[in-house]
Amino acid sequence: MAVITIIGAGMMGSALAVPARDNGHEVRLAGTPLDGHIIRALLSGLGHPTLERDLPRGTGYYYAEAAAEALSGAELVICGVSSFGVDWFAESVLPLLPPDVPVLSVTKGLLCSPGGVLTTFPDYYASLAPQRPYCAIGGPCTSYELADKAPTHVCFCGEDPAVLQNLRAMLATPYYRASLSCDVFGVETAAALKNAYALAVTLTRSRNSQAALFGQAVAEMRGLLALFGAGAENIAYAAGDLYVTIFGGRTRLLGDLLGSGLPYSEAARRLEGVTLESAVIARRAAFALRKALEAGRASGGDYPLLLHMGEVIAENKPAPLLWESLF
Repeated sequence: MAVITIIGAGMMGSALAVPARDNGHEVRLAGTPLDGHIIRALLSGLGHPTLERDLPRGTGYYYAEAAAEALSGAELVICGVSSFGVDWFAESVLPLLPPDVPVLSVTKGLLCSPGGVLTTFPDYYASLAPQRPYCAIGGPCTSYELADKAPTHVCFCGEDPAVLQNLRAMLATPYYRASLSCDVFGVETAAALKNAYALAVTLTRSRNSQAALFGQAVAEMRGLLALFGAGAENIAYAAGDLYVTIFGGRTRLLGDLLGSGLPYSEAARRLEGVTLESAVIARRAAFALRKALEAGRASGGDYPLLLHMGEVIAENKPAPLLWESLF
């Protein structure tokens, strides 16, 4: 069996210890500099304080300062940092890895250039240390339900099919199944966009309204995947992941506050200390879309929901929806 090191003791990274241990691998969970309280709780036998579950027996726990020890001999590294920890991972972890050790990222997000060009995190890592394979996970899966072994189906993406096959063999279980894709940009863009649109859908608590917004979100995501150059099949991952995201978590908390009439600045203040990745993605995706509109490559009338969320986040505009502009 393999040695798998998970960097980042957040909920999804930690939850991946469950299928990895079920498959008999040695699992080492190392925190970031912000995860000290989580590692301390796990070492004390108190369970994961945010996932609110016990992790599998035999999982090893390491503080960020011991990352080199946790990485020694690892045959797979899972990057479980948030999008705000990507630079730390690139600067502090990648230099410690041998060039043949694959990195599997669970981080949801995109980088955006001043010209509106979107870049995935695997591509960003590859631009800094191109020797090794970088892969990622997309699709509908929550950390809570993965830890509870609720069946789901995700997608592992990467450039090398053989590496993907090996990753699936290492991590797939009867409850954690995975398709494979070489369209890294497509899978990662789908995974990121669903966070922006989940924020939009959660602006209202009405089921009728949410259903209407869900349909609009899927239509816009399909168009954006084509606009940005992603494969059309990735809409399945975006829509499935959108469905699970609107029911809870940080995105739902932020959407509820915005939907109540609070400006983004006040909502973010009330959620201080909470990682608001959905807001970052909404702002970056809306910016990339506006650049496409300026270049005449798209019509703003096709994407009212994303443009609205971009204004809510970047310009602090009121969040309540103008329904006549959507339909």
